[in-house]
Order: sequence, then C-alpha cells, then structure tokens
Amino acid sequence: MRHTCGDSSLNGLFRSRRAITELWINTSDLDCGKPQDKYGVIGLDRPALPSFVLRELKGSCEIMSKRPNIRAGVVSPSTSSILGADDDAASGSIGDQNHIRLGIAPLVANPSLRDLAYDAIKNAITGMDIYGSPEEFRLDERQLSQDLGVSRTPIREALTILEQEGFVRTVPRRGVFVVRLSKQQIIERITVWAALESMAAYLAADRASARELRMLRKLFEEFERAPDSEHMHEYSEANINFHQTIIRLGDCQLLAEMSANLLIHVRAIRNVSLRQDNRAERSLSEHMQIIDALEARNGELAAQLVRQHTLGLAAHVDKHGLFS
Repeated sequence: MRHTCGDSSLNGLFRSRRAITELWINTSDLDCGKPQDKYGVIGLDRPALPSFVLRELKGSCEIMSKRPNIRAGVVSPSTSSILGADDDAASGSIGDQNHIRLGIAPLVANPSLRDLAYDAIKNAITGMDIYGSPEEFRLDERQLSQDLGVSRTPIREALTILEQEGFVRTVPRRGVFVVRLSKQQIIERITVWAALESMAAYLAADRASARELRMLRKLFEEFERAPDSEHMHEYSEANINFHQTIIRLGDCQLLAEMSANLLIHVRAIRNVSLRQDNRAERSLSEHMQIIDALEARNGELAAQLVRQHTLGLAAHVDKHGLFS
C-alpha cells in the first residue's frame, strides 16, 4: 500500500529506517518514554506523520533506548549494528565520537575538451610576441582543431571564453584575432601590475624563505652584464620569470589571480622594451637592487623599488611605444 504525505520532502525523508534513526539521534529533546507531539519530536510544529512512519519511529526508539552509548548528535561505534552493513560501508570507519570518516575515493580530475583547448590556446597566446610586429595575429579555427586533435566545437567554446576575458576578438567575416591593446590601455595595465607586484614584494620580504630568495638571484647568475642580442631571448625569459616569482613569493592567492590575466600583455611589452634604449642593462641593475632589499627583509624598500621599476616600463612605453 502506498502512503502519501502532504509534505513531499518529508515523505522522501522518512522512507528508510536509517533516516528515522538519524532523526532520533540528532534530536536531543526526543524522549521515547513520553508522549510526543504529532510530529514525534517535542518543540517542532509539523504535520502529522503517516501511521507507517510512526510505527517505524516507535520501533527505532525501542532499539535506541537499549543503547547507552548513543547520545543526541553523537554516533558511537556500537551504533553501526543499528545502521546496518550497507550504511557502515557508505559511512566508512568512525574516528571518534565527534565525526566519522566517509569511505570515499579521491576525485579524479576529468577536464573537458573545452577546458583543455582553452588552456592550450591561452598558453600559446601568452608565449607570443604580440607587439613585436605591427601585423595582426589571426587564429585559424580549423588549424587549431587539427593541431589539438579535437573537433571544432571545443575550439569554438574555448575561443568564446577567451573573447569574454579580452584575449581575442571576433571580426565578422574575417575571423578571430589576438587582441592588441592601444598604448593607453597598455600603460594602464602596467600601472595596475606595478601596484600588485609591489604589494607582492612587500609581502615576500616577510614570507619568502632564504632558499627561495637565493633561487630568485640565481635567475640572473649567467648575466653578469647586460645580455647581448644573441642572448636577449634567454634574458627576456629570466626577466618574466623574475616578476612572476615575486608575485608567487607574496603568497597571496587573490593577488596572484588578479595579476594572472595582466601577464599576457605585460609580458609581451617587456619583451619588446628590453631591446630598446638600453633598457636591458638598466633592468638587470634594478633587479639586483630588488633582490638585495628582499634578502635584507626590507619590505618597504622592496615594494618601492618594484613599483619604480615597473612604472619605468610604463614611461618607456609612453615614450617609445609604437601603438595606436
């Protein structure tokens, strides 16, 4: 015979003895020896329960009353026989009287093809020399599909996300292009980066370990003097790594997330600027001063030097940048 209840959520809740058992355990006011209200629990104003639920509740109360180790809100090891073998397997072993350990396996990461395509395309754009040439960079959806070995659907989905984030733009009847910012937009992003990285340097002076700071200095060991044209690419990579490392050593997740999407354009501009007006030589000297301040645990000075260094890049772009 099918029983119905006016409250459908209650009807689902009390379908098993385990649910009723848990209701009894977690209700400190329930007294099996005294008349209860129509819900079966003192102090709760709910509709009357169907008779089959009341019978189950009564039977559970009789079993529970014989278990001295059961208290409201606490499940002791002896309760496992009441819950049943299936419930034991689902719940896992009980560590103590205040909590249980669930018998669950670690989650296995299963990123979608869209996410994988998004990461691959974004990483490729990050490594591009966007401002090293006046030409626009158009992305071929079909070629991307072939290169990544997936259909065009996840490619389109990934490009949609990248467009929402401001990394690419769609031009009707022409295709998808990597975004190139105007000079003013670039200067604004460098200014924001200066604020974020200077705060990271301030935090890193206190939070970074001596070993981490030694690794920061090691980035430039092979560049005792300004790099020549043959080694400019290597120095450019060390330069970007230096600034990313300062952000990381600040040990502030939100700060790192805020700076992540600025990196694509700041990185590309740094790569171009190092080849202009002897900036590589000045950059190396300024990096060493920043490292000295960090090793001295002088957060105020480190933050000031980082801010001046990055705002110097903004001034350089304003003077030498050939952008619209």
